[in-house]
Amino acid sequence: MRPFLISTMALAVALSGCNMAPKYVSPEAAAPAQWPQGAAYEPLQSGEAGMPWRTLFADPRLQAVIERALANNQDLQASLANVASARAQYRVERSYQLPTVAAGTDASATHGMNSTQFTNQSYSADVGFSAFELDLFGRLKNQSREAMETYLGTESGYRSARLTLVANVAAAYVTLASDRDLLALAERTRDSGQRSVDLTRALFRSGLTSASDLASAETTLEQANSDIAAQTTQVAQDRNALELLVGGSVQDAELPASLAQLDTRIGKVPAGLSSEILLRRPDVVEAEHNLKGAYAQIGAARAAFFPTISLTSTIGLASTALSSLFTGDAFNVSGSGSASLPLLGGTNKGNLEYARAQREYYLATYRSTVQSAFKDVADALARRGTITTQRTAQDRLVAAGQKSYDLADAQYRAGTDTFLNALVAQRSLYAYQQTRISTVLADLTNRITMYSAIGADESLAAPTS
Repeated sequence: MRPFLISTMALAVALSGCNMAPKYVSPEAAAPAQWPQGAAYEPLQSGEAGMPWRTLFADPRLQAVIERALANNQDLQASLANVASARAQYRVERSYQLPTVAAGTDASATHGMNSTQFTNQSYSADVGFSAFELDLFGRLKNQSREAMETYLGTESGYRSARLTLVANVAAAYVTLASDRDLLALAERTRDSGQRSVDLTRALFRSGLTSASDLASAETTLEQANSDIAAQTTQVAQDRNALELLVGGSVQDAELPASLAQLDTRIGKVPAGLSSEILLRRPDVVEAEHNLKGAYAQIGAARAAFFPTISLTSTIGLASTALSSLFTGDAFNVSGSGSASLPLLGGTNKGNLEYARAQREYYLATYRSTVQSAFKDVADALARRGTITTQRTAQDRLVAAGQKSYDLADAQYRAGTDTFLNALVAQRSLYAYQQTRISTVLADLTNRITMYSAIGADESLAAPTS
């Protein structure tokens, strides 16, 4: 049997390069090569795009909160478990390409009906290849390749989950800072409104102002009280949302001080000139791995139309005397093989048609993912191109509103102007200040969105094992 085994293994090696999978061709560009230009966009600078999150988010407290989220977020832990599952499945599929090696020993003894002595005894020690399929047409190879692409895609999905988590934590953090600023503004407005009510009430008691002026002053005060209640609730809910992302409680010392402080500690991610940076975005990478897996699936489906050959062989030692078990005369080789040929291809044909349809599905999904990624970055660039102008205008508006209120309030107190003008100026200033906080929040959120949209943060790669 030794020549049979040698010739069979040689045949396996000779045919191992046969692959029925179609050659993978990278899809054509599904998005423009350059970012859009126009009135809404600022000039782009050449250079490397993307930025690690630790560089982008320079605030120490925010960094600490993100680190805790990466370690404790349960959705992320589930994604990591999916990576481990896909990696294990790939190892299983890969093992099918290799023979199973088994070793064993056996001893037996028989004696006659009336005998007190053993009349026959035998000993054996075997090493065998069990159920080894010759992968002549690449079926197992392509199944293994598909499992590997699934694993790589899942790994990219895990990096995408980490990227999304970092962005979500940062967004929740700046939102909490914004709502705390709005709460502080409402409290200052309440205090100012209380002073106006006290003054107007004193003037009303002296007969120097009308009941309508007093009622108007009270409306401003109560509006501020209402806003305080609403913002107190919102701040509590923001903190709950942040703690859900972190996977644990967030202490008061870890909370953001103000938007103004974060404004100088959250950078801007460079986009570069070319949209090719999107090919490094984890969801795009994941989509391409899924597409490559579909190609391998076609190869496995094609190979199913061809014969399947399985081998079982044993190389070992056998002897009727234990003392001679390991001598040259005890050596023995045995082997067997089986082959199956599909005669009716209905199931195989359906599997092949399904695999081809899956390839078209993943191709369309890949293109759609690239196009969505391009839109995400383009939208973020459009917001970036105008936000500085909007912030400057809003700052000037608040400054003008403050000046208008100060003058109107001074004239009212001097008795040279009506209380209505002072009240309108106060309400306008309050609205301008609220809008300025929202504008700063929009700016910081845009920086975070740009980071997430470009997605080129290699520091978030899945851990290897």
